[in-house]
Amino acid sequence: MEKDAKIYVAGHRGLVGSAIWNNLQAKGYRRLVGRTSAELDLRNPEEVKRFFDEERPEYVVLAAAKVGGILANSRYRADFIFENLAIQQHVIGESFRHGVKKLLFLGSTCIYPRDARQPMKEDELLTSPLEYTNEPYAIAKIAGMKMCESFNLQYGCNYMAVMPTNLYGPNDNFDLERSHVLPALIRKFYLGRFLDEGDEASLRNDLNRRPVEGVSGGSSIEEIYGILDKYGIRRTASGVEVEIWGSGRPLREFLWSEDMADACVYIMERVDFTDLAHGHEIRNCHINIGTGREISIAQLVELIKRELGYKSRIRFNADKPDGTMRKLTDVSKLHALGWHHQVEIEEGIKRLAAWYLSSSAVYR
Repeated sequence: MEKDAKIYVAGHRGLVGSAIWNNLQAKGYRRLVGRTSAELDLRNPEEVKRFFDEERPEYVVLAAAKVGGILANSRYRADFIFENLAIQQHVIGESFRHGVKKLLFLGSTCIYPRDARQPMKEDELLTSPLEYTNEPYAIAKIAGMKMCESFNLQYGCNYMAVMPTNLYGPNDNFDLERSHVLPALIRKFYLGRFLDEGDEASLRNDLNRRPVEGVSGGSSIEEIYGILDKYGIRRTASGVEVEIWGSGRPLREFLWSEDMADACVYIMERVDFTDLAHGHEIRNCHINIGTGREISIAQLVELIKRELGYKSRIRFNADKPDGTMRKLTDVSKLHALGWHHQVEIEEGIKRLAAWYLSSSAVYR
């Protein structure tokens, strides 16, 4: 990519998009274009067409998506498939109509089957059924990836698809209803610590910054205790308890978002679809982005608990779903292209915990 090329980063305020935006800026790309969801509704085809007509980006990073953890995926199944299909259809379609030189589509490793062989190679795609809890989101992401592949094969486009593993980092989503497991655990243990220490001021500061279902720092203490209890942060007869969904046994891989961004920009700069497409029947040219290392949820809980100074009880609720028991990416294709991750999970937790405090001013 040319340093003065116009690059549109869709979703530039989110966890993924903001990390890619910052990486591009750090590498000297000067003409970045972004729009907030209030400024541009990517679900609206007329707004997307108008944007592309006016801005005419040369490169596109499609990091915008409706995302969430296991609870949100279970509750909002229709929203997850409908909105993600719409966003992808409109952005990829307008990129084609406007002759975009290269597009990077960001998916997720949830595209792989529930019982995929581990670690998951790119060729595991569509070999068996998906995990039911996030099936609508996964189907939408598979459709976006196949859309890119199909435009490449029919029209000679250069649309790349990458599948990052579980991400965490600055600008993460800490909403207790919609966040992924790692940021949710960081917030739950901070709130549990405040509750355990009787620090009502810090509880209220946290909820003022990030209200939960309309409950803010200005709500009554009964309402605050009620919403915390709903999300498994509660006082019991034996003291404060933080409840964790599932058994704690599932294994997960986590990638620091700034590492992910560096991999994405590396691919945009150095890898083309033609580098990956070989053979008569071309498929699964996407690239896994991850660490190739895994940790159990129970081990993750212990790391976060220690880092955040939470000292009370933890209870794993095995009546709640675990989701897929193991999701480890095979990153041999990425390594062969010359990229490796830098930030290990212990360091990443320290960084994210510090970022949460600095961005929230919740603890004095």
